[in-house]
Amino acid sequence: MKIKTLTLFAFLGLQNLFGQISMKADICIYGATSAGVIAAYTAKMQGKSVILLEASDHIGGLTTGGLGQTDIGNKYAITGLSRDLYRKVGQHYGKFEQWTFEPKVTSKVFNDYLQKARIKVLTGKELLKVTKSNNTIAKIELLDENNQKIEVNAQYFIDCSYEGDLMAMAGVSFTVGREDNKKYNETWNGVQMLDKHQFPDGIDPFKIKGDSSSGLLWGISSEKLTSRGSGDQKVQAYNFRMCLTDSVENQIPITAPEDYDPSRYELLLRYIEKKQPHELNWALMHIQPMPHRKLDINNSGPFSTNLIGGNYDYPNANYAQRKSIQKAHENHIKGFFYFLGNDDRVPEHLRNEMKKWGYPKDEFVKNEHFSPQMYVREARRMVSDVVMTEKHCVGQESVEDGIGLAAYTMDSHNTQRVVVEDSNGKYQVKNEGDVQMGLGGLDPYPISYRAIIPKKSECNNLLVPVCLSASHIAFGSIRMEPVFMVLAQSAAMAAVLAIDSKKNLHEIDVPKLQKLLKSNPLADGSRPEILIDNGFEGQFAAIEEHEVINKQYGRYGKDYVKMGSKSNAIFSTKINQGGKYMLQLYFPKRENSSETLKIVLKYGDKVTEKQITIDTNENDWYEFGKIIFLKNQDVKVTISSLSNKEFVADAILFVPVNR
Repeated sequence: MKIKTLTLFAFLGLQNLFGQISMKADICIYGATSAGVIAAYTAKMQGKSVILLEASDHIGGLTTGGLGQTDIGNKYAITGLSRDLYRKVGQHYGKFEQWTFEPKVTSKVFNDYLQKARIKVLTGKELLKVTKSNNTIAKIELLDENNQKIEVNAQYFIDCSYEGDLMAMAGVSFTVGREDNKKYNETWNGVQMLDKHQFPDGIDPFKIKGDSSSGLLWGISSEKLTSRGSGDQKVQAYNFRMCLTDSVENQIPITAPEDYDPSRYELLLRYIEKKQPHELNWALMHIQPMPHRKLDINNSGPFSTNLIGGNYDYPNANYAQRKSIQKAHENHIKGFFYFLGNDDRVPEHLRNEMKKWGYPKDEFVKNEHFSPQMYVREARRMVSDVVMTEKHCVGQESVEDGIGLAAYTMDSHNTQRVVVEDSNGKYQVKNEGDVQMGLGGLDPYPISYRAIIPKKSECNNLLVPVCLSASHIAFGSIRMEPVFMVLAQSAAMAAVLAIDSKKNLHEIDVPKLQKLLKSNPLADGSRPEILIDNGFEGQFAAIEEHEVINKQYGRYGKDYVKMGSKSNAIFSTKINQGGKYMLQLYFPKRENSSETLKIVLKYGDKVTEKQITIDTNENDWYEFGKIIFLKNQDVKVTISSLSNKEFVADAILFVPVNR
């Protein structure tokens, strides 16, 4: 094995000096998560030498690890290569774009990016040491699976890990857990006991009901609940996003883990007895159908796939300790599934439903068909000159140096399971920490460039697009895989700009960075898409009856316009770069809206008309067709209803063909 490793390094032009491998590049990315792959691809496509390192043997993070139902918030927020990923997934399934997918599909897309840019991911490389000169990282030292030490020198480093190990080892300020609401004048940080994913009243917490001397059931903490909004170092619960299938031909049965103990699920039985669920979905887990008879299963309900309280030590743990914590989470889920499907005390209809599902043979082949990526929802968070807070999420504050958008609900999973007294003085079990608060129908909000770089006094050549500077509750809104990829592309472009301008990260021209991200969204110099949203001033007109709607999930951007049945919606623009484009029109779902629409495209002295049929129960793009435009040609798209019903005008998109 060591001979193969050295051969690989020789191929990469690396040297083995005194038993230590030495590597050098313009940019070093630590963490081959989805963000890490996008950062590496961006930098390499900009002509920079890149080293991409990963502590595990898994590439793509959660996006290839079972999280097949993508949490978006608002598709308008997803730009650049992040959006390109979901377009490529869509192509695989014969659609324009797709946000639900099988893990093996996104694995292929990421591998295609890596192959195109000729990037080799060096897996199994655990970080040992960071050496700094003043406030600059000079080199990092790693250990591979063969106990071979590796030294990496680079001008700039990007920490794309979920844990923030490079950031922490570089001496950058960070925090773990939840801030007190008073720290940033927030409402939804700190301790919160709300009713989502909560136990019904009256569930006894003791091993022998009513007997406190018998001890607490497994999974319940003996800690006393502190006041609402108070801070602590507890971490919201982790799980795995599970990919299961009901295809007998493609199925491996769910078996009990090696440490299976049915007593750990006694609290689950009490919940089932009280709740009397008719099915697994929502009450016991969140089941999202995926293509080809597969599921993405996430936590739902008070006792589910989350291992509440099992991850407190994870953020600052070493690699061996983390593997142990991850194994405990894996065994919890395996035991949870096995218990539901096999324990006679579980109602028969639930057992029968659970028994239909198994692990897919064609997923995670190298890990016995179980995801190798734990859902690390939150670990360390950097503390920099700008800390994104709840005020940014809800629009009370904003930033001008935005290099990415976020739009998801302020979201935290439960953090602890405790005993509380009811109004009659009786003890009952409750979960604490789950928060799911919307943004009030406001725009997707910008994330500050200063939130992905450390304080200059601490480090001037490091970017942190994943464990960025944010409060616990703001991070809960930002922490979505598509957003991490957007921020990672921005981080890589910032490093490229710093190299090219010979300035450090705190001195680069941020407006220039913003322009580069907009003008070169795929990092390869190809023509950018042309988006026209109904909110773009001077590019949209609503003729006759209409109403602006800004609190509808599925809208594109800030709002959409409800048009009367006899009204016209007109989008207009100038095509600066001529060539062939595909016109797509976006329609959010809306009941009682027209399903048949007339689209009239006018460009120059040419007019093309087409009727399209839409599904008013879906949020989706609809293709008009491909058109060749001349340079600087004026284009107008008019939408009207072909039925006696209202319709929606939201956004249109001109996508370059054969970029």
